[in-house]
Amino acid sequence: MAKPVVLCVDDEALILDSLKIQIKKELGALCMVETAESANEALEIVAELYQEGVEVVMVLCDWLMPGMKGDEFFVELHQSHPHIIKIMLSGQADHAAIARAQDEANLHGFMHKPWDQTELITLLKSKLDVL
Repeated sequence: MAKPVVLCVDDEALILDSLKIQIKKELGALCMVETAESANEALEIVAELYQEGVEVVMVLCDWLMPGMKGDEFFVELHQSHPHIIKIMLSGQADHAAIARAQDEANLHGFMHKPWDQTELITLLKSKLDVL
């Protein structure tokens, strides 16, 4: 059986690379890490993984992205996959967007960019431990 997936969504490749390296280093025994450069790509990846029988357990997503913003993405994702843990990671999210994601998508956490690696890994571990 395949390990569960943590999906990172950001329109900046450098951010995705950093997240993937940090998460794999600390949590590689517990999960696989996938990345997407847009909300639409992320929705496609989630659908493909579920078709393959691979569970996406957590999504980290930026808020300010072209096309669909992070709160909109989380609301859409929550409609089809309410059990996925959702964490917003952004330097520019407004309070209304965070509140919307909490109210309509059961947002599990928020971290500001640039993030502290220890805090990020601690948050992810705490969320993965409840699974």
